[in-house]
Amino acid sequence: MYQKKAYHVYLIYCSAVAFLFSLIFTVSQLYRLEVALLTPFQIVFVGTILELSCFLFEIPTGILADLKSRKLSIIIGLILIGSAFIIEGSMPFFYVIIMTQIVWGIGATFLSGANEAWIADELNGENLENVYLRGAQFGQFFTLLGIATSVTIGYFIINLPMLIGGILFIGLAIYLAIIMEERHFHKTKKDDLNTYQQMVHTFIEGIKFIKTKPILISMVLISLFYGLYSEGFDRLWQPHLKQLGFPTLLKPIFWIGLINLISTISTIVIVEVIKRNLEKKGKLEKVWMLSMINILMIISLIFFALSNQFILAMMMYFSFYIFRVTISPIYRAWMNQQIESSVRATVLSTFGQIDAFGQIIGGPILGIIASSISIEFALLISSIVLLPTVFFYNKTYKRLKKNGL
Repeated sequence: MYQKKAYHVYLIYCSAVAFLFSLIFTVSQLYRLEVALLTPFQIVFVGTILELSCFLFEIPTGILADLKSRKLSIIIGLILIGSAFIIEGSMPFFYVIIMTQIVWGIGATFLSGANEAWIADELNGENLENVYLRGAQFGQFFTLLGIATSVTIGYFIINLPMLIGGILFIGLAIYLAIIMEERHFHKTKKDDLNTYQQMVHTFIEGIKFIKTKPILISMVLISLFYGLYSEGFDRLWQPHLKQLGFPTLLKPIFWIGLINLISTISTIVIVEVIKRNLEKKGKLEKVWMLSMINILMIISLIFFALSNQFILAMMMYFSFYIFRVTISPIYRAWMNQQIESSVRATVLSTFGQIDAFGQIIGGPILGIIASSISIEFALLISSIVLLPTVFFYNKTYKRLKKNGL
């Protein structure tokens, strides 16, 4: 009976968090552009500060979840995130927004993995794959609902979804404090805790292993270039559309909501199709597909950057987004195939750190280019940064074909 209750609490959490994040994120970038009047560099720098905060605080906040309480970690995270969005939505100033990104980044690290770890404990590790899948499905539905709600409210007052979302995040924290139980939590031994020293050790051990495998070296460089291009693009696509001029028939919030809605639905459909067909593909086929999709991503990004009409730019964005969503599960599956089980966690952690480094470094550089030259030129540079990934995929393809894999 208790496990059924814990399962329902997990689904409520997944649904509520997905709804609230989409409620806020649908309007947040427009709010920074139209109300806070941030420059392209400031827009990107805001994202970089968020990424840096998440990277730096991932370990200390994770220690709380492992040593003290998963429930406490979740509640603290929700309160911090809610407070950050309330402050940002109330005070449209660059330095205030920077401060809120630090608070929201810390809050996000309190949440990171804590809910999954909590439900795994409370269900004694049973049937977790189906539980996580159902949580993701609920999250997808409520993401769509959140986008629609955000557009409806934000169409009249653009910062209102942020304020409502922030208040509801704190409300969710209070609700979980009352309803969430923690009966099967076991504290992690202090010697087993993940620390900065262990993170550095993991990174070094991962690099040592990667250096022994030419294919993994190519994968490291691919991860780095993905990180270098992504932060700038993720922060600049909306400023680019705004610069082109949203069709005056409806407010910008409608167009951003429509784009997010179509993108989310596309993600649900594409990932499901790929999941059903991916197991039939061998290593060589996956690498060929990755190379081709990367080429299409680069072409789409170039045309997006050079588009001088809103509708054409929106079509190119959808094209790029679909290829980007398509490549993600294929890349993860291929990556896991190349890594031995005994070192998989270490190597994947190293890849994650390299991608994060790329985002932290690449974001400000592209932001400076966008502010000092143009947003279009920064987006073109993003497409150029992606070019080496095609080279490394082709190099890997030839190596695998030579080895008869």
